[in-house]
Parts: sequence; C-alpha cells; structure tokens
Amino acid sequence: MIITAKSKLVKANEKIAEKVVGTFEKIENTFVSGYTKIEDAFVDRYLTKDGESVEEAKKRLKRERDS
Repeated sequence: MIITAKSKLVKANEKIAEKVVGTFEKIENTFVSGYTKIEDAFVDRYLTKDGESVEEAKKRLKRERDS
C-alpha cells in the first residue's frame, strides 16, 4: 500500500516537473526570440556600415571587441 502511494506521488511529481520545464522553455524561447529581434533592429539601424548585413556587422563588432 505504501509503495503504491509513493509511486503515485512520484508519477504526479514527474508530470508537474514536465509541465514546469515545458512552460519555462516556452517562456525562455519567447524572451530570447524577442530580444534577438530588438538586437537585430538596433544593429541594423545604428551599427551597420555601408551595405553590411546585420550578421556581418555582428561578426565585425565581435572581432573588434575581442581584439
């Protein structure tokens, strides 16, 4: 009887944990996606040079920062 109760609690906890982790991942992905869009817009507007793409500007800025 005690073993059955424990296994039911374990299963319930596992389901709760899966929901929490899944929800966290969705929130994290939404936040990162939103931040990336804002970052790309900023780089495009203020940091790109003539004819440079956003990705090229990011690479250039990283090289400049690292050197």
